[in-house]
Amino acid sequence: MKFSAKVMLMGDIGVGKSSLAKRLMFDAFDADYKTTIGVDILTHQLTLSAEAGPLTANLLLWDTDGDFGQHIFKSVYLAGASGALVVADASRPSTIDRMFDLAADFLARIPGRSVRAVVNKTDIIVPDLTKLDLRGIPSEHVLLSSAKTGEGVTAAFDAIAMDIWRRR
Repeated sequence: MKFSAKVMLMGDIGVGKSSLAKRLMFDAFDADYKTTIGVDILTHQLTLSAEAGPLTANLLLWDTDGDFGQHIFKSVYLAGASGALVVADASRPSTIDRMFDLAADFLARIPGRSVRAVVNKTDIIVPDLTKLDLRGIPSEHVLLSSAKTGEGVTAAFDAIAMDIWRRR
């Protein structure tokens, strides 16, 4: 079984959205930071194990500019989005707060879609999620990752893909 889905990568500048996508697609990490301007559109195919058997997810990843903030909800970029990975930097607490705000706003503005909150850069620090205000995001939808080491990266994309498939 196959399906295609548009997945938004959202979050503040420098949280690692592009690095997560590159780790997923190329299993590589580049420490040279290059800011995304506007949006980069990438495609990736995942093979998942579903209740109904093997499942192929063709993901269209929209890696957005971290400068959008709340203005992203007024742009055409979100049109047709099936879900979002909203990313934060574990070493910058303010980005974690923004991640939960963006994730909650995504769900409120685009009801019925899937969202996962991804705390990246856990190779630097692992935050205590029990002390955070999740803004209504279920705790099982908050994932930890490190684009640098690769830990949790595939799991984050697999999770959003399975969420999207189950909602179809």
